Amino acid sequence: MTFPDAFPHIPLLEFDPDPHAIINPKEALHTPDLPQRWVLCFFREVLDALEQSGELQVVGHLRSEAGANPVYQVEFHNVSLLVMHPGVGAPLAVGFMEEAISAGGRQFIACGGCGVLDREIAVGHPVVITSAVRDEGTSYHYLPPSREAYASPTAVAALETALRDRKVDYRLGKSWTTDAFYRETLARRARRAAEGFIVVEMEASAFFALAQFRGVTCGQVVYGGDLVSPEGWDFRDWVKRGDVRTALFWLAVDACSRLESVSSP
Repeated sequence: MTFPDAFPHIPLLEFDPDPHAIINPKEALHTPDLPQRWVLCFFREVLDALEQSGELQVVGHLRSEAGANPVYQVEFHNVSLLVMHPGVGAPLAVGFMEEAISAGGRQFIACGGCGVLDREIAVGHPVVITSAVRDEGTSYHYLPPSREAYASPTAVAALETALRDRKVDYRLGKSWTTDAFYRETLARRARRAAEGFIVVEMEASAFFALAQFRGVTCGQVVYGGDLVSPEGWDFRDWVKRGDVRTALFWLAVDACSRLESVSSP
């Protein structure tokens, strides 16, 4: 167990590498021969519409105190994938991803929205996250204390290939992952921007830390949403970009379908 000498009294820094805990994720999906590829999509209305149109088929549910969370199956270019809304915030999203891994998941692509620190990123513009600063709590239970967590290079490459094939302009960049969106202060925003972070969201660093800890592949693509600037907050109607959200979902499916299958551990 690691205890940094400077802050031995902070529990969040007491990293324990033991892969087994008192409570462990159990296989909650009992359908045999499930795909290894999962898309974690933060757009509930997109998933609802695709279910209604018959493009997504419910194959099971994962559960939390918020209720049943559907798991869907989709076919894309003769590749089967599973799709799920991972919830909002690192603790819940990582909990669901843990359960997906316990059900055989090995390749993960997440898609969602983000706040923008770089005003040059227009509403709807895709950003492939390469790394994320760990300004949340969940990742410290999966990796020793460090500044950033990193996306899987193969997932970043698959997202870039899918974007290029679709002739979509995009950015590669680093994200500020935070638990506290009401604590994005001027000083903290300025520090993150000076360090080269261009977007802000709530899950990426925890996704990447979990993936590294469990030995699976994970990448994330987001689209430019609200503007978080020194002059204030600009909502920019980012949640109303239905066409962008649907397109980003299919982009994530495309990228995930390109990831190679691996043998289960």
